[in-house]
Amino acid sequence: MASSKEIEHAAAAWLARRDAGGWSERDQRQLDAWLDASMAHRVAFVRLDAAWRQSDRLKALGAGVPAGVVPARGSWASSPFGAADDHADEPHHPRPVHAHAPWRTTHRHRGKRHSLLHHLATAAMLALLVSLALVWRHYTAVEQASYRTAIGDLQEVPLADGSVATLSSDSRLLVTLSHGERHVDLQQGEAFFAVAKDPSRPFVVSAGGRRVTAVGTRFSVRRDAADLRVVVTQGLVRLESDRLPNGLRQPTTLLPAGSVALASDTGVVVHSGSVQQAEEYLSWRSGFVSFHDTPLATAAAEFNRYNARKIVIGDPGVGAMRVGGNFRWSNIDAFVRLLAQGFPVQARRQGDTIVLTRR
Repeated sequence: MASSKEIEHAAAAWLARRDAGGWSERDQRQLDAWLDASMAHRVAFVRLDAAWRQSDRLKALGAGVPAGVVPARGSWASSPFGAADDHADEPHHPRPVHAHAPWRTTHRHRGKRHSLLHHLATAAMLALLVSLALVWRHYTAVEQASYRTAIGDLQEVPLADGSVATLSSDSRLLVTLSHGERHVDLQQGEAFFAVAKDPSRPFVVSAGGRRVTAVGTRFSVRRDAADLRVVVTQGLVRLESDRLPNGLRQPTTLLPAGSVALASDTGVVVHSGSVQQAEEYLSWRSGFVSFHDTPLATAAAEFNRYNARKIVIGDPGVGAMRVGGNFRWSNIDAFVRLLAQGFPVQARRQGDTIVLTRR
């Protein structure tokens, strides 16, 4: 199987042959057969043909043509770089030769010289077409990769731009890197981003109808159904939204380091504090969850993010109880034991669930 470079060279050769003039129906049938042989052939030819047209058909080969006028197809063949004598059906107008000239150019020698220049011009055009294709590929290239974690797993992912994404439990994201933008679609869960500085390419994390944009900073984004939480520990990020299901568009919010933003359909609430306080929301990276006077129902939901065995609140009164402390999210049994020892709560295990009721 030919390499992509070989295919591009072949496509460029077909273009050079077609635009040199004398293109016949037999030539077209051969080109059609080559294009039909492989989708890679067709893609390379279309890309190079577009580059050829956009380059104004190599204006350098159109010497003498007014600016802004594209040379007609095949017209460069009769230029000083072309092979005029290769077209027997075209009228020939020989240059006058003075009698005292020290040499005379015969028709045969002139044909060889023109043929050589023709091949040189064709080679130069081929090289330029390939270069244009490589430049075009650089500016339109897109690198795409997807990542996901299972329940109870964390994953640190180095991205191609030098940034690093840390995926929390049961999370999924799609990364698309192009010349103009670095885009991450957080499809599920939570991720922390240490963004490499690149002012020319904003780093955008989208989640539902909202976008979090940064250039070089450290922040996390978490999806909870239609709600979003953004925690910034370094730099400045911009939180904005598309039109929401209720038809409203929330104003853009700038979040400096130490900010924790909670976005929902009703609006955006920002808590401003120290970076250390913001870091507590990210203790999951070290294997912990932190609670401060937190309803037990909320704490149970947090544990459920990291464990296949789920805590079920069987009594609304139990769910309203307040808890605090740092706990390893992987040790759900220890958390339940502490609840049973310190609160009027009893735990009943049923398959993959632990049901909490009032004792």
